[in-house]
Amino acid sequence: MNVLVLNSGSSSLKFQIIATDLEQIKAYKDDRILRGEVEGIGGEAIVKIRYRKEPEKTLTAPVRDMGAALDYLLRYIASERSGIHEIKNTAEIHAVGHRVVHGGELFKESTLIDDRVLKGIEDCIDLAPLHNPNNVKGILAARELFGKEVPQVAVFDTAFHHSIPEQAYLYAIPYHLYRRHRIRRYGFHGTSHRYVAFRYRALRGLTREQTNIITLHLGNGCSAAAIKAGSPVDTSMGLTPLEGLVMGTRSGDLDPAIVGVIARKEGMSSSEVETLLNTQSGLLGISGLTNDMRELQAELTDHDDRRVRLALEIFCYRARKYIGSYLAAMGGADAVVFTGGIGENSPEVRARICREMEWAGLRLDAPKNQETVGHEGLISTEDSKLLAYAIPTDEELLIARDTVRVIKDEPHPS
Repeated sequence: MNVLVLNSGSSSLKFQIIATDLEQIKAYKDDRILRGEVEGIGGEAIVKIRYRKEPEKTLTAPVRDMGAALDYLLRYIASERSGIHEIKNTAEIHAVGHRVVHGGELFKESTLIDDRVLKGIEDCIDLAPLHNPNNVKGILAARELFGKEVPQVAVFDTAFHHSIPEQAYLYAIPYHLYRRHRIRRYGFHGTSHRYVAFRYRALRGLTREQTNIITLHLGNGCSAAAIKAGSPVDTSMGLTPLEGLVMGTRSGDLDPAIVGVIARKEGMSSSEVETLLNTQSGLLGISGLTNDMRELQAELTDHDDRRVRLALEIFCYRARKYIGSYLAAMGGADAVVFTGGIGENSPEVRARICREMEWAGLRLDAPKNQETVGHEGLISTEDSKLLAYAIPTDEELLIARDTVRVIKDEPHPS
């Protein structure tokens, strides 16, 4: 089954085509045919496509909206000039899997999209106004292009975290606000946390029930999850992706009174302050330079900039503090797993986070940590009581697998 995986943004569309079925999933032999991204939707768009292991191709085309972007993409893939042999026309796309950021309390697992489900995703727009509207656009564009005959599946970032207990997901605000407006912790990056928990089990030869780990998804967006007996019991992001760890442009945890203070002193509205906390804070806000961890590390090496050093120290301190709090909440764990663009590719950040964690039995193996970039592996010493792993995430693969399982009415194992 050829599954088109879509991640729709405000002016971008990330995509992959993965061939998989239940037998391939069980044998871990999924076939990634191509991947890419359309950037600049609404104008002259840049289209990047990589077919298998061939060099990436870059194209440009005027693309007015999400539907036009998807139509252009599929026309190109099916054309002779693309050199892609597996997809001759749209009929050879057998299903579409969509990343959907927020499923609220309505959706606790990946779900086949029909009119009722689409309405439910729209009802969650208030909880994710920056993300769900774009996810809906992607679903509608695919429905218009493929018709209702091609099944579509929604895979929710929030779904994996639905096992979190009340004491972890409720805020200490008047209870009626939860009852009326469902104001609670939902958590995000669930597909990523779920994937690396699955890979950790496979590497260690463990069952789901034997999986007790803390996962750190560190990229431009960052989150931590405490996974006990294979299920999350807490996570750092909250009602929105703003809470928790320091991120590229998001502040993470702060005193909520700060919003009012900034609004009064800077003459800003609450929505303007919220924008500032989401887009001008985090690594960017502290350093005053960039939200790109690679650039910050280079700047620190070349110029030893004080604010850059401070940004890195705060970033790593906050992550280490979450590891400690989750060890307490879980009654201990067996491993810490790093993933995401930073977690997979920055030995320096991993080392800073794990510094002074010997009290918990975690000691990094410096050579292994330095060598493990962009691939999975153990990065702690063999005798550590608390192990550390780096495991690249693969959310698109999990979305493709979930799409097949939902269509075949097979429960996912994680």
